[in-house]
Amino acid sequence: MAEIDHIVLGARTLSEGAAHVEKLLGVKLQPGGVHEGAGTHNMLLGLGPDCYLEVIAPDPGQPEPAHPRLFDLDEPAVRMMLETGPALVGWVARTSAMDALMARLGPRGGELREMRRGDLHWRMAIPPQRQDMDNLVPALIEWKGERAGRRLKDSHARLLALEAEHPEADQVLSSLADRGLDGMVKVRRGPHPRLVARLKGADGTQHVLSSS
Repeated sequence: MAEIDHIVLGARTLSEGAAHVEKLLGVKLQPGGVHEGAGTHNMLLGLGPDCYLEVIAPDPGQPEPAHPRLFDLDEPAVRMMLETGPALVGWVARTSAMDALMARLGPRGGELREMRRGDLHWRMAIPPQRQDMDNLVPALIEWKGERAGRRLKDSHARLLALEAEHPEADQVLSSLADRGLDGMVKVRRGPHPRLVARLKGADGTQHVLSSS
């Protein structure tokens, strides 16, 4: 019922996040835009026709948002982590059946928000904190019309695998299965929550982005 839409790299500033990706993969990101009212802005990198990398950061040009910024960017622990450099802060899964999925998940599906950036329009469901397993369980997105990834130039970099580690690995697996994401992420038990994205650069070299 769902599939990987994009992976999310958090940064203190967009320029810092973009420089990190450019140094790692040797490719430049494309401008994204402003998430009005959400307190963030982004830049993007196409990883083929159906997946992309988003660099997201607090937008200093916006007032403090009414809701906490997505991907726990306002949390002190995440802010401290990003002080040491950009890090993977989550991922987003795409569905074309949001209403049916949310009806089945009930409160576990979280809050459903209507969001826009320019002429792009989507609905996003953010799992409740403490049920997102430290952002290893993804937000769900349903694009209304054209989706962002289809507008991006192909960088010829690719997402090879998404991996998760958590002390309660079985619960992560169960939450992913509830969302129709069986087999999308390699989950294993580990002492601390950790998200890992394995990517291949345009030159074939393999690289890693992680949450720690």
